[in-house]
Amino acid sequence: MTTSTTTELVIQAESDIVAARRTVREAAVRLGFGITDVTRIVTAASELARNIFKYAGEGVMRWRYLEAGGRSGIEIQFVDHGPGIEDVNRALEEGYSTGGGLGMGLPGARRLMDELDIQSTVGQGTTVTLRKWRRS
Repeated sequence: MTTSTTTELVIQAESDIVAARRTVREAAVRLGFGITDVTRIVTAASELARNIFKYAGEGVMRWRYLEAGGRSGIEIQFVDHGPGIEDVNRALEEGYSTGGGLGMGLPGARRLMDELDIQSTVGQGTTVTLRKWRRS
């Protein structure tokens, strides 16, 4: 797999969620994703940026372009040093929320993207990695 240089955006204010959306939209358009996939990517990124702000207070969003096996895509990673997720499998269930929300953030992001990976340790933080591959 070939990857481009990783770029990073700090998320520590609500306005950074808007910046994350704009940044991911521009990156996905540059890579040649169609409008439907751009919308999916932006929506997933927005949900996870909001999760960082709401649950951890601050963190970073990193993104890079990917190429593998003749296809190209984008990888977006969200990293925080917040409270962590006690039960990742339960957090991926629609309707489950520890913060009073609708419980659609992580399950929604998983549905919108091609790949989702969560690494989380209670008391240390969470890393969520998303990938979307461009359709030929």
